[in-house]
Amino acid sequence: MSTTNDGTRAVRAGLPAPEQYEPTLPGPVFAAHFHLSGKPVGPYTYGRDTNPTWTHLERAISELEAPGRQVETTVFASGMAAVSAVLLSRSRAGDVVVLPDDGYQALPLVREQLEAYGVHVRTAPTGGDAQLRALDGAKLLWLETPSNPGLDVCDVRRLVDAAHGAGTLVAVDNTLATPLGQRPLELGADFSVASDTKAMTGHGDILLGHVTCGDPQLAAGVRRWRKVVGAIPGPMEAWLAHRSLATLQLRVDRQCATALALAEALAGRADVTGLRYPGLPDDPSHPVAVRQMRRFGSVVSFVLDGKETAERFLEALELVDDATSFGSVRSTAERRARWGGDAVPEGFIRFSVGAEDPEDLLADVMKALDRATAG
Repeated sequence: MSTTNDGTRAVRAGLPAPEQYEPTLPGPVFAAHFHLSGKPVGPYTYGRDTNPTWTHLERAISELEAPGRQVETTVFASGMAAVSAVLLSRSRAGDVVVLPDDGYQALPLVREQLEAYGVHVRTAPTGGDAQLRALDGAKLLWLETPSNPGLDVCDVRRLVDAAHGAGTLVAVDNTLATPLGQRPLELGADFSVASDTKAMTGHGDILLGHVTCGDPQLAAGVRRWRKVVGAIPGPMEAWLAHRSLATLQLRVDRQCATALALAEALAGRADVTGLRYPGLPDDPSHPVAVRQMRRFGSVVSFVLDGKETAERFLEALELVDDATSFGSVRSTAERRARWGGDAVPEGFIRFSVGAEDPEDLLADVMKALDRATAG
């Protein structure tokens, strides 16, 4: 695709060549098997291996992840399936893997599984590029930037250079940023991984994930893992995801602009502490984020005065759903400590900004804060 503009690329990504009387985006292909006589060679042989609907979506994501480059994307049934595919397919007993200790809450589950297989796991925080100190002898370095839910940012280029110098592969969980906010492969990473359940599909109604690689051998290993464990998406989910990508730039631009406006409004309130948003000029992550990110995401985090105040705030919101996950066109917020596992205060709020009118959303948040903190 010749364009350099994100909106055009998102709308056109992965579409097949025009064919008379055929739809622009072909409908989902529901098939467990395909006509296959003679030698079993071809693009589509069995439904656990490949599917034309996956192909269109994978090409689309590849165009967004690394415009103008030859890369390969593999889509999965969920973000966790994508995460597991990289970590479990690249690790063997005795290997060392470095994870963030402040990342996605399911990473401890993966750590348990890795350690059960005899893999040595080291952890360090995202902020300050602290994972550099744990690299010695590592087979794989896993980055999550911005981190979820703390919104710390690490210098991907710096970490990649150090890791590759030591013979270590690097995977980046790019879920929060999306390829429109940050392109890990362009920053030197070997794997770009995301839960497409979040902003990529953006409507809170699809579970999906993907892994994109620039190295064909690494991509083949990921694809083989999907085939072996059967972590495949349904064709309907894949088709809906591809359809949703067309509005990615529209959604993300609106959400990021409103997230910045919300963060600026929260910064002026004495009843809000611990405010984090990488797009704020005085945020600790901003100096690094501004060098490697083009958009700063839809998530704002902050702390209210304890569990009860946070719960009153969530209950007082009218335009925001009290729900987990993030990246949807409908704003959501939650008190993260209710899950356990995250090192956050009881009043910590993770707020995912949707596509509502900014003035309506900000008015709702300010009113809810006034009610929650009045007593």
